[in-house]
Amino acid sequence: MRDESYISFKQMCEQFGVTPRTLRYYEYIELLSPLREGRARWYSPREIARMKLIMRGRRFGFSLEEIRQWLLMYQQNGTRAQYQVWIEFATKQLDVLAAQRDDIDAAIADLRKLRDETVALVAKLPPGSNGADSDPDSAPGDGRDGTAN
Repeated sequence: MRDESYISFKQMCEQFGVTPRTLRYYEYIELLSPLREGRARWYSPREIARMKLIMRGRRFGFSLEEIRQWLLMYQQNGTRAQYQVWIEFATKQLDVLAAQRDDIDAAIADLRKLRDETVALVAKLPPGSNGADSDPDSAPGDGRDGTAN
């Protein structure tokens, strides 16, 4: 029997901003186990807490398999073991995110440089010029437009 602390399938989707398909998939891979009454699904406070952890894990870039392992660790070995696994996962993911940030910073620097080169090219064009006399296949920064790569 369920009480007022349970929420419906629709409420769960709305609360966490997920599609019904996503929620059903999380059930299919056994991340969530709602109470079923006929065709209706009801989520207990425990399932709501698990969903919060799933959503947080996804936000941090963890795979569903990593999240599943972490949730299983608690059931099998308790809080201490779960925390230890979490620390290992978090340390690894921090390294992954730092590498992604470095890649993004490099891409931003490259794009800014290319944009600035293009601004300089446009400034050199005569007023009213449409650039029709330039190489149509050249691009800023490729060396064929008079700029170095």
